[in-house]
Amino acid sequence: MKRLTSFLIIFLITFTILGILAAIFAGFLMIELPNLAAEKFGSSADNIDPVDRAYLSAVLLSQENDLLLSMDPLGTARTFEISMGETTYELTGRLEAAGIIKSAAAMRNFLVYSGLDTTIQAGSYSLSPSMTALQISAELQDSTPGVVIFRVLPGWRMEEIAAALPTSGLSIAPETFIAMASMPPVGFGFNLELPPDATSEGFLYPDSYRFDRDTNVDAFIAKTLQNFQMKVNDELQAGFKKQGLSLYQGVILASIVQKEAVIEDEAPAIASVFLNRISNGMLLESDPTVQYAIGYNPRQKTWWTNPLTSEDLLIDSPYNTYKYPELPPGPISNPGLSALQAVAKPDQTPYFYFRAACDASGRHSFAETYQGHLDNACP
Repeated sequence: MKRLTSFLIIFLITFTILGILAAIFAGFLMIELPNLAAEKFGSSADNIDPVDRAYLSAVLLSQENDLLLSMDPLGTARTFEISMGETTYELTGRLEAAGIIKSAAAMRNFLVYSGLDTTIQAGSYSLSPSMTALQISAELQDSTPGVVIFRVLPGWRMEEIAAALPTSGLSIAPETFIAMASMPPVGFGFNLELPPDATSEGFLYPDSYRFDRDTNVDAFIAKTLQNFQMKVNDELQAGFKKQGLSLYQGVILASIVQKEAVIEDEAPAIASVFLNRISNGMLLESDPTVQYAIGYNPRQKTWWTNPLTSEDLLIDSPYNTYKYPELPPGPISNPGLSALQAVAKPDQTPYFYFRAACDASGRHSFAETYQGHLDNACP
């Protein structure tokens, strides 16, 4: 019995000592590793969890050469452009492929560690393989030549354009943009066909734009509207009229088609469904119009709530095409050329219904009758 008791005492003492040593080692990892990393790579971002900080510190120390040594000390500078919305993964991958940095993974880890991954500015840069990954990371916080590449994506509503401004390199405040874009377009040929209460929504033409960094909000909006006027030519407008639509109505319907057509080549068929419904006095029953009426969803962090609930479909808004007939009072997004062309020249179909196909391809199943629509439901 005494021998068993002695064994248990020795075991407990050993276990306690090991626990103390483990705690000391954990303390080293949690404190000393971040201190060592801070000496070489600078301070970490304040919002990083202590465990993540220790992990990233260890990883960065193991990738020291990739971060602190340049790819080519004799390398020459070259122009490198970053598009708005480009992910850190895509950016670092292009830098490595271009021979500007040693390791995309190492640079990504540093950007996350430093918090610089959230503040990279879109624009045109002069980068050289003679620069280290740390130097390039700092450089990407401020595009040097004063030219900003700003991309308006098809289907963005004006609030989404505004949300992209703070990281674009332009000094236009989102609230200033919203205020100006909410006013009627003035000074363009097409504005004569718009109702007095129309905004610029629907006419901020999706495209990639090059702006001087000091571009003001008036010039920014004017450039997108000028592009709309150039692209939506007489032929397109004649196409709208052939469908019995004014320019404004054509843009409204195109804004809906833009949000419905996941696959671009389906846009003419989707446009035909809505035009058939309008011709027969049916409700459009388009989910994106309800999403537009709902507005920003803070839980999902998106302007386009998905999925919609049965309660959502009851929202009392003129944009709710499940509740109110005909077209909504204004565009719900800024449609691209393919959606505009689809409305101007839709497919000639007998369809009145469509729903998402069951293969997760983004395509739709079309039907002439409601029963056929029900039959297309996923099992």
